Amino acid sequence: KTIESRIKYRISRSKDNVFTPKDFLDISGRDQVGRALRALIKKGVLAKIGWGVYVKTRVCEYTGRTVLSEPLPLAARSGLKKLGVKVVLSQAEADYNERRSTQVPTGRVIGVKGRVSRKFEYNGVRLNYEYQA
Repeated sequence: KTIESRIKYRISRSKDNVFTPKDFLDISGRDQVGRALRALIKKGVLAKIGWGVYVKTRVCEYTGRTVLSEPLPLAARSGLKKLGVKVVLSQAEADYNERRSTQVPTGRVIGVKGRVSRKFEYNGVRLNYEYQA
């Protein structure tokens, strides 16, 4: 079996939707894993949402286009957790959940503790961070 086919099989069997190259380093070295991941992006199996963060894709039954298997904010939160970043509710989400606001949060702002330099983006939609104390 090729490295690409082994990675594709592992992705298809996984319950996770978000992956990093570290998840596949037991299959082969970093360079080969990177090449296989780029090939899977071209084939539409994965989508890259940030530096070293990949998400499973599926074909939309209505439009026939390839879309993320889960919404970008959820995928970014999972990716940040895999990278060891503490993810918390943003102020808008906390206000909405505690009924202090009726404004529904868009999900494009993610609350984090600590410094984050990764940027998450897919199809022109970019997420921002709100740093919590």
